[in-house]
Formats: sequence, C-alpha cells, structure tokens
Amino acid sequence: MHYTGTPLRIKLFWLMLSLGLLHGCAMVSVSDMDSRDYLKQRRGDVLTTGDLSLYAGTVLQILGQDERSCRRQAAQCAEMLTTAIGLTTEQRLSTMAELWLYEAINGVRPPRQDPQAEIDAYLMSARYAYAYLFYSGVAPYRRLFADRQTQVRDYYNFATQQAATLLFAGRERDWLQDPQQQFRTTNWQVQAQLQHQRFRRQALPERLVATSSLSFKGLRNQYRRDGLGAEMVADTKVGRDWRTEQGFAELPVPVVTALLSFGGGTLQEVLVTKEATLHLLDPLQQKELYVAGNLVPLAANFTAGYGLWLARSDFARQAFWNLMGASDALAEPQLFLLQPFDPNRKIILLLHGIASSPEAWVNTANEVLGDEALRERYQLWQLYYPTNLPLLLNVQSLRARIVSTLQHFDPEGKTAAASEMVIIGHSMGGVLARLLVSDSGDQILQSISQQRHLDSRRQQLFFQRFQDDLTFSALPGVSRAIFIAAPHRGTTVADHRLARWLAGLITLPVTVLERFAQAAELLADPDNLEPQRAVRFTSIENLSEKDLFIRAAAKLPINPAVRYHSIIGVEQPGLPLEQQSDGVVPYLSASLAGAESEMVIRSGHSVQETSAAILEIRRILYQHLTELP
Repeated sequence: MHYTGTPLRIKLFWLMLSLGLLHGCAMVSVSDMDSRDYLKQRRGDVLTTGDLSLYAGTVLQILGQDERSCRRQAAQCAEMLTTAIGLTTEQRLSTMAELWLYEAINGVRPPRQDPQAEIDAYLMSARYAYAYLFYSGVAPYRRLFADRQTQVRDYYNFATQQAATLLFAGRERDWLQDPQQQFRTTNWQVQAQLQHQRFRRQALPERLVATSSLSFKGLRNQYRRDGLGAEMVADTKVGRDWRTEQGFAELPVPVVTALLSFGGGTLQEVLVTKEATLHLLDPLQQKELYVAGNLVPLAANFTAGYGLWLARSDFARQAFWNLMGASDALAEPQLFLLQPFDPNRKIILLLHGIASSPEAWVNTANEVLGDEALRERYQLWQLYYPTNLPLLLNVQSLRARIVSTLQHFDPEGKTAAASEMVIIGHSMGGVLARLLVSDSGDQILQSISQQRHLDSRRQQLFFQRFQDDLTFSALPGVSRAIFIAAPHRGTTVADHRLARWLAGLITLPVTVLERFAQAAELLADPDNLEPQRAVRFTSIENLSEKDLFIRAAAKLPINPAVRYHSIIGVEQPGLPLEQQSDGVVPYLSASLAGAESEMVIRSGHSVQETSAAILEIRRILYQHLTELP
C-alpha cells in the first residue's frame, strides 16, 4: 500500500490554508487620493456636502454608532452623545451641533409641517456650537488654525440665520407686538435685543433676509467681513418709497448682524438652558464684540442692503420720466443716507447727472463701502433731484436740502461730520457740485445783463426780480470736490436736433414756466423774433454752450477753501487733448484751471463707473483723510 498521495494533499491543503489566512489578515491597503478631494475630505460637512463631516463620523465610530442610523435619527443620536463616555468636550459639543443642524435641515422636512420644531432644532444647533466656541475650556484663539472651529462657527452662523429668519417670517408675530419682545416656541423662549441704532428709533423690521440668499447683477463685488453672526438685511416698511416726507431718509433695508446668546455663565448652565437672546447689531457701527469674555470679530455684509435698495427702487425707469417731468416725477430733491448718521464720519455727497439717479453711483458707492478704511471714516449721502429743472433752481434747492438735513442731525453744527465734507458730481451733477462750492455775488446777474445788453431800467428790474434766484454762496462745510465728466462750459450736444426735440417734450411746473416767462420778457432782444428763447427753460437747454446761465456760471470763482479735482473721459486718445470728448462733454468744457489733479481716462460719458475713475476717487478720499486738520 502506497501513501505518497496523502502527504501531498495534506501539504497542499496547509499551504492553501496558510495563504488564505495570510491574505485575510491583510486588512489595510493604501491608494492615492486625488488632490481635488483634499478639501472635500477635510472640510466636507452638513453645510458643504449635505452629509456629516469626517470629524463627526470619527466620533460616531468611537462610540460604535452606525452613521446611517444617526442620519435617520439625528436628534436622538445627538442626545445619546450627552452621556456617552470616551469623548472630549470639544468632540461632544461640535458633533452635537452638527447633528442638530442635520436634523434642522433634513429631519423636519419634507413637508415643513412644524415650523416650531425646525426653529427648535436650529436653536439646539446654535446652542451647542456656542458652547463649543466659548465654554469648552479652550479659548477660540487657541484653535485659530483648526478646521473644526471654522466648521462649528459656520454651524452657529447658519443656525442663527435660519432661526432669526423663521422667527420673523413665521408670523408668530404676536411677539413683535410684545413690549418685552419675547417669542415662545414649543421648547424655547427667545427675547429680542435691539442694539441696532435704526430699530431704537423706528419700528422693528417686517422680516430678516439672509444675504446669502441674494444674488445681484450690476454690482461688481460684494463686500463682507468674516466673523461671528448671521449676515442679514432688515426689511422695513419705513422709507420703502424713494419719496420721503422730510426730504431725507436712511436706507429702508439696513444691513444687520444677528447673534444668539444663551443663558448661563458655565458650560453646564448653557447646556440645560432653553432661553436665548436674539441680538440685532449694526456691523457698520461695530466691528467686534465680547462674547463670554472673548473678543471676536462681528460678521458683516456691506453690499447687500445697498444692492437690495437699488434693485427695488426702479430708478432706471423713473430717471427718464423724472427728466420728462411726468405727473408723478420728483418735485424736490431727496437725500438718502447709505449709513446711519454718524457725527464722527466725514460726509461724501454724491450728485448724479441728467436723466439719471443714485443708480449712477452703484459701483462707486459700493467700492467706498467695501474699503474698510474709507467705510470707517466716511458716510455716503446720495442726492436724487429733478433733472428736468433748470440749473439755477436745482442748485438752490439742493443747497437747501443739504443744509436742512445737516441741521436735523446736527442742530448746532458742531460735529466732525458737518465739516471737511467732500462733494462728487458726475455730468450735470458735476456742474451743480461746482456751483455748490462757488460764491456768485452779483456776478451772474451782471454777466447775463451784459450778454443781453440791458439798459439801466431793464437791468434794475432784472436785479430786483431775480437777485434771490441768481445769488448764492458756497455750501458751508465742504472742503473738497471731485468733478467727473462735468460740462462746466456747456456742450454742443445740447444743441443737436435730437436734444432740442427731447427738450421740447419736457414738462415743467407751471410756477417755473411763469417765472421764466418774466425773465424771458426782461431779457428779450427787441429784434429777436423768438423772445422766449432768450432764457432756456429746461435742463437740456441749460447745458448748451450758448446758454446765458452756464456761460456766466463758468466764470464764477470756486471758494478758495475748497480743493478740487477733475476726472475726464475721452473716446479717441489719438487726437490732441483739446479736440477730445467723451462723446457728450468736450475735454475743454470739463477741464478746470486750478485743479489739484486732473485724470484723463479712455472712456465714454459714464466714466464714473470705470475702475480707473473709482481708483482715483479712492486715492483722493485717502488724500483728504491725510490732510484733515
């Protein structure tokens, strides 16, 4: 009997078994990771990918919890972590904040049948994030480079944003009528604390709008500041229309930063409280604050309120009908404060041109608001005026509007804001800006009477009747001016056939027509077959280089206390400068002797919106700050 086969089979069996065991023990393998997946793996979380973060997944694995089950029952899973052992305080709090946020986003929808449950979930997420940031035993600055702290800060900001939005939008509006400004959900009590200056004086906003939900066309940049809090815009009824009773108004959609704080002074107290305070702060007035003894930057969006106001204003359509003098057109200048009045910030006055509106400054104003150094030292005032009216009427009414607004905010004229102001005007607004910083004396009266060769009797009558209209002094407090594409000496475009036809369609108030009819009668040349053309009525005619008023105004001396600059557009830089034009205004009309600086930019007439012009404006504004007394 031979046994040679058996040992061979046994040897093969043991060999295969050994190989199998060895293969089964090789549980770890390695592969290359695409560099594009680096951030996704490190920072992906409930807000960026819609799934739980790698950090939260690790915590759940430490506890032997199934991640899929936790996603289905995020609230219960979060509560389980309350008593779980083997975790650091930071692991516990940050994961609970993320799970409650997952619950708020996914657990109570669809459909959203219980908005209070959704609010409660966001409040729970914000509470645990708040505890992680400020009560975990590690100061925020010690985790400065930790990805997890950035994630948890975002959980807090987003949860605060959503809770604040839902509290206002849910028309659980009984709380807004409550003098204590309290709101109760199923499990929470929230009290509003209105630290925003705007809401101390006016009604609460109708709603809060998250700036992250807004996308703008026509704005090159959105300027914001990273920090703690939800970046929002407050929607108010007050001042929503561009017409105001007082003639001035703050923006009806101010920017707001919302914060949630939670009762208690220790970690244990914070974790059991069901009381929260919703703070509404003004990020334009406050850049940082103390939270639980930690100085932290306040998040902000500086563009959204301005953009939303312009988007709703319908200025583009109104500007044309304003020029035409339609029945609902602007009758008096309106002044808009883009920031709450600050007695310590210098005022920048912005004047748009003919057939235009505050929208002409959309990117210019936004770039100033976006520059932190300029934003902290200046406040922007935009003027909106009837561009159909003659220059002399507008210069008087604009001056009165600016003075009355200053008197409202600074009755004694002693604030820093009322001095060293800067005025910037584009096109016809540049001409008006120049007149606002000029002293006329009787120079315009004398110039017009000489141009019309008035005899002594008619000159005396002319002076008596129109001295108040044609005599003005420089606006007090202005010490710098920037004139942009301004036709100081008029333009031939105003005499083109199309311009004359358009001027003929403009409707002026009866009182203006009557007043100018008197002037036309006094100034008429006996040999002129059309005496009514002796005085040009409309703003378009007023900008003609032949116009009596603009020819006289061009010779007025600018107040010697005012330093001024010119920004001029040219369309064909190959030509000699004296032959240049921006398509509307000739270089020779826009250029002024005595200017501290003159920048010529290749551009059409809307040169104020070019990057080069905006950079020059910012340079001048910085220069102004360095030269302040």
